[in-house]
Amino acid sequence: MRRALLVAASLLALVGCQTVQTTKPGAVGVDRKQSMMLSSAEVDASAAKAYQEVLADAKKKGTLDRDPAQVERVRRVAHRLIPQTAAFRSDAPGWDWEVNVISTKELNAWCMPGGKIAVYTGLIEQLKLTDDELAAIMGHEIAHALREHGRERASEAMAEGLALSILGALTGLSQGGMDLSQLVLNVTLTLPNSRQHETEADRIGVELAARAGYDPRAAVEVWEKMAKQANGAPPQILSTHPAPESRIADLKVYSARVMPLYEEAQSKAR
Repeated sequence: MRRALLVAASLLALVGCQTVQTTKPGAVGVDRKQSMMLSSAEVDASAAKAYQEVLADAKKKGTLDRDPAQVERVRRVAHRLIPQTAAFRSDAPGWDWEVNVISTKELNAWCMPGGKIAVYTGLIEQLKLTDDELAAIMGHEIAHALREHGRERASEAMAEGLALSILGALTGLSQGGMDLSQLVLNVTLTLPNSRQHETEADRIGVELAARAGYDPRAAVEVWEKMAKQANGAPPQILSTHPAPESRIADLKVYSARVMPLYEEAQSKAR
């Protein structure tokens, strides 16, 4: 009986989902449709709130944008990447993008829904990133936002929570709710991405970098650096990602595929 109730509750939760196509395929051909239970507007608003909380905490600790030259460098790379997001979705260049640098030894970077970016100094300094490598990482993180992976994962969590709440109502058990901004923060900084999400972000990321005039082959180099840095305990940015060998093999294929875009961007810059 309990199993039947759980199945019924899950089906009721799924009724609220809609199937969407968040991005155009691009040259890399990412065209998977996604099921969403939450709207872009509510997720983006919650992400903006969560982002400001992160910045406020970093500012309080004295770790926000401490090195003007470093901040300028990261924002310069971002400002070349952001216009290229139009290749995947026309609305993205007009998002309320924010780019900040947080001083910490942690090797990490992320982009919340709606274009809220943070890059950690540990990533830049310990890996001695070139601009091409920095663009590879930032392109990957921006790709998560373009594909609305945060919204997708939050929707999955909400659907599961709703199913449990319905089951609780049917069985007399109580379920607590979760603040959406906290949920968005969790799926961005804490909860694992699926291998599928990471592969999509890798492929879109190399195309964004290539279109912006950054060598897409740098993605292979930077993930090789990160794999070496792991030493049995992967940095946060690698902790939930595909195995290094399969990831690097895939990046070699897709960086080669977008080389004509890079060469075209280079020729225009001359």
